[in-house]
Amino acid sequence: MKRNFQLIRLASFLGILLALSVPARAQAQQQGGQQQSPPSLKPPATSPTTPSQTPQNQQPGQRSQNPSSTASQRGKSADNDTRAYIRTRTDIVIVPVTVKNHDGQLVGDLRRDEFRVLQDGIEQKIIRFSSDPFPLSAVVVIDNNLSQKQSAQVQKSLIAIAAGFGPADEVALVTYDQFPKTVSDFSFNNDHLFTTLKRLDLGSHFPGAGFDGGPLTAGPTANGHSLENGAPTPLGAKLPPQSKCLDDAVYAAAEMLKGRGRDRRKTVFLISDGNNARHNEHTFNQTIQLLLTGDVSVYSISVGHALLQHATARLEKYAADTGGDSFFAGNAADLERLYSKVTEQARNQYILAFTPEEADRTKDYHTIEVRVRRPDLDVSAREGYYSSAIFQPKQ
Repeated sequence: MKRNFQLIRLASFLGILLALSVPARAQAQQQGGQQQSPPSLKPPATSPTTPSQTPQNQQPGQRSQNPSSTASQRGKSADNDTRAYIRTRTDIVIVPVTVKNHDGQLVGDLRRDEFRVLQDGIEQKIIRFSSDPFPLSAVVVIDNNLSQKQSAQVQKSLIAIAAGFGPADEVALVTYDQFPKTVSDFSFNNDHLFTTLKRLDLGSHFPGAGFDGGPLTAGPTANGHSLENGAPTPLGAKLPPQSKCLDDAVYAAAEMLKGRGRDRRKTVFLISDGNNARHNEHTFNQTIQLLLTGDVSVYSISVGHALLQHATARLEKYAADTGGDSFFAGNAADLERLYSKVTEQARNQYILAFTPEEADRTKDYHTIEVRVRRPDLDVSAREGYYSSAIFQPKQ
């Protein structure tokens, strides 16, 4: 009996010890759980030599989606994102200006305080000024549907075009009749330009050139088919002057130039008789808007019977609206002389810049007028700009 009583006391003592140890173990496990995250939430070990541990679609500066990021890291990442969406507006209008005396010679000694710029009739503050020569980005656009005589004169003068450009200039070459054709893309290689111009055959519309026969002629056409009988136009046949798409050719040149840098003078050198089809894919106004948006100036050289046919108006309008200039060449010698004159003039423009003040932001197009305080000078500058082209976000 006594032995049984001792066994009962021992069992009771062990039960009390077991009861006391269970809460202690539970508390220890709970404390251990606070110190160590479950495996599924623990971030993977990172190593700078293991690129596979960085998500491939995560861009620099992008917030991590890892749930174990600390509050401070999330706050810092949020600050970075906020800064990434801060934007300021830069609205600087660049205005190239040409100034000549009464003899048509360039005037290059004007000072900044001698210029005045007016936008919509309101004078603006000139914030930047330069009289330094600029490298050129140029597209030479040549009418490839001239009369046989004028085509021969232009052909004879072509290689002189290359002499007007230097090693810092990039030049592309385009010909047009019904459609513009890129003969040569932009290149700084003047030897390449010279070779391309030398090999260019503007007589391709005249299959009888060099033979006794006269040029082939074709009636009115549409999409390469005669409007008289529907038959295809003979290969090499000369198209009627009114079928040439002048606006489309200038538009194509503006498209090529609009992406070139603002540190270059972007110019179109247009050699044409001024004839233009009634229906171009792009209108004159659309072409002017693209030219102004891309800061492109047009320098036109009228050839052939443009003056007699009163076909120079469009060429002169392109030049005046964009701050370029227009010329007339009566023969090959005039053309050769004008090529160098045009490139010199384009390269040596004054550059004025202003930030529009008191501008009506409900209007997209704004007029520009440039004046000089020195008397008896002829000033040429673009006649306006589109605000949608200059108000660009800057981070």
